[in-house]
Amino acid sequence: MSESTTAAFSISLRVRLGNEPGALGRLATAIGAVGGNIWSLEGFEAKKESLDANVVVNCSSEAHQQKVLDAVRDLDGIELLDWEDRTFALHAGGKVHVVSRIAVNDRDDLSMAYTPGVARVCKAIEADPHLSHELTVRKNTVAVVSDGTAVLGLGDIGPLGAMPVMEGKALLFKEFAGVDAVAICLDTKDPDEIVATVKNIAPSFGGINLEDIAAPVCFEVEDRLQEILDIPVFHDDQHGTAVVTLAALENSLKIVHKRYEDLTIVIAGVGAAGVAISKILMDVGVRNIIGVDREGAVYDGRGNLNVAKQWFAENTNPEGRRGDLASIMPGSDVFIGVSGPNLIDRAAVLSMAPDPIVFAMANPDPEIRPEEAAGAVAVMATGRSDFPNQINNVLAFPGIFRGALDADATRITEGMKVAAARAIASAVSPAELAPDHIIPSVFDKRIAPLVAAAAAEAAVRDGVIRKR
Repeated sequence: MSESTTAAFSISLRVRLGNEPGALGRLATAIGAVGGNIWSLEGFEAKKESLDANVVVNCSSEAHQQKVLDAVRDLDGIELLDWEDRTFALHAGGKVHVVSRIAVNDRDDLSMAYTPGVARVCKAIEADPHLSHELTVRKNTVAVVSDGTAVLGLGDIGPLGAMPVMEGKALLFKEFAGVDAVAICLDTKDPDEIVATVKNIAPSFGGINLEDIAAPVCFEVEDRLQEILDIPVFHDDQHGTAVVTLAALENSLKIVHKRYEDLTIVIAGVGAAGVAISKILMDVGVRNIIGVDREGAVYDGRGNLNVAKQWFAENTNPEGRRGDLASIMPGSDVFIGVSGPNLIDRAAVLSMAPDPIVFAMANPDPEIRPEEAAGAVAVMATGRSDFPNQINNVLAFPGIFRGALDADATRITEGMKVAAARAIASAVSPAELAPDHIIPSVFDKRIAPLVAAAAAEAAVRDGVIRKR
């Protein structure tokens, strides 16, 4: 099956065509013949004997980009003047920058923003440290912290390789919730060093978003930081995924008319996301969850389990089922995949209970493609933007931190996460709800404010508001 073209592999070509009938058609035909998708034509500049144009072409991979370029180069009468990978061009110089919030136009402005006036504010914070959350950037600033050990589907690519992702996270914080975020990539994998470093930089931030830290270190780091810091600490790979998964399931159950307490849920992947999804599902009443990893079903007594998986084993799989994924799937109501590509097939879906729900969230290649599951599922979701029902963390983390900062919360509770999930689900009205529309678009501008309000209210209910 050929891969879909996408802007993620788009290229911009500057070409010179003979100023004659059919030249542009030959160019378009050559690009289409190798599977390129022309997205736009722009920048036409007509000359006496030639025509220069910019052509944007979506491709499916770097190898596909080269096929398109070779096809254009091989055309008689058409010259490839220049080209660029649009994704690399977008990242040039980084994706975020610092902008001053106030103007410094004269001596009076300077004397208040800096010396001598700033000394008064410094002394006030010294006397009442809580004021640091009102009179400094802490009020609206989050650190996005990673050691680069579990970046996207790329794995351990180190802190430098992780930096573009952390910048992207900072961009999304600002774009969707107005939260200022700073990317901080650490050159260590030692949990003691990570904890110590974050503890030491915490006075500069109002919250800590942990990102792309491999399991089981991510569990230890988050737990320890939550214990020692009085600001929210949130590992998005765990909890952002869990929140949006719950939102999608909440609306899916309305379609299939099932209840949480009656569900049997199979989760493929018992790492950071799988464990967090299980916890939030249990919070809302799910009783029967079976997790499956590379060695099969996780059960109490299996052995060779890290601390997080041991907790999972003790709190899930009440029947102690054993076996591989194929043997666990029959009769299940929900499959949630947070593992890898092509783990299940159509036969596995057909073996599930009536009206099965399948969330195949491995990215970019899901556990089963929607085309293969079509007609066998009641509701299908993935982590990809080119299929309906994208389960994407950006629906959760900007609003959750916005709400936590607005409420002056000291931590992010399970109640705040559940409230955020229900706020996301509520954005799909009963009239809009359908098997291919269980979750709102990531570009829906209502979502972050809805989530922020829900998270802030839950913080108050849960009693985690900072007290002066």
